Amino acid sequence: MQIVLTGSLGRIGKPLTQSLVKKGHSVTVISSKSERQKEIEELGAKAAIGSMQDVNFLTTTFKGADVVYLMIAWDAIGNIFNKEIDFPTEFLNIAHNYKQAIEQSGVKKVVQLSSIGAHTNTGIGSLSIYHEVEQIMNQLPMDVFVKYMRPVAFYPNIYRFMQTIKSDSVIIQSYGGDAKEPWVSPLDIANAIVEEIETPFNARTFRYIASDEVSPNEIARILGNAINNELKWLVIPAEQLLEEVIASGMNDWVAKGFVEMQAAQESGILYKDFYKNKPVLGKIKLTDFAQDFAQMYNQ
Repeated sequence: MQIVLTGSLGRIGKPLTQSLVKKGHSVTVISSKSERQKEIEELGAKAAIGSMQDVNFLTTTFKGADVVYLMIAWDAIGNIFNKEIDFPTEFLNIAHNYKQAIEQSGVKKVVQLSSIGAHTNTGIGSLSIYHEVEQIMNQLPMDVFVKYMRPVAFYPNIYRFMQTIKSDSVIIQSYGGDAKEPWVSPLDIANAIVEEIETPFNARTFRYIASDEVSPNEIARILGNAINNELKWLVIPAEQLLEEVIASGMNDWVAKGFVEMQAAQESGILYKDFYKNKPVLGKIKLTDFAQDFAQMYNQ
């Protein structure tokens, strides 16, 4: 098949490209960075260098594709510590660009990277933006089939805790305890996307993706064992965490959404629809990721 991938060669994009090429598909990877072209071509794919803000570029690149994979990368919009960026507006602008390019190119099969929380726009913080993105894509003509991929929290998000782990042997959040919650490896996400691309499309569907279920305290214990350090998961009031992340320079919308999301994690609201539609867990467990974390920690 002719497959076009957005998202360049990120944590999902690279293994996704490798897998699809290995399976014999003709793959085009869109990237905004010209320096990525060589790496893309070395993987056996074609490079299309351009911007997600350029509808004409997207339309031209999508034409003739059997399947298009769409994602909106936060870092492609900007740094979350840039207080001047209007993240919701930028997210939705890209979604509208994708919708327009799909319509103009004639593509009929789409795989959209969405997120846990996309089932609602209430009480889940910044993840509610994915609900809005799905609603935009649902405005496509009904002969365009869309598969929404809804992964849970990525293991690599744990790298954000590296500074306090190194300095104080703690992970600081506004929720914690022994209640298990789902996490996912980008490699399992890539594998799930390949499965969906190669499975017949039928109307509009969604699929949750997760690799493991572990509690905050288990995360601290497993990572601590990997780095030979007795880690603790420290819970502080939400108001205090919000003050601290805003003081660190984080974009206000991102910071407020981050803290509200943690409240939804603690209450279980975030995972309500996930457990109604719970997927088979992927192969890569937190103990596997902990080895990668330990390598990063020891660098």
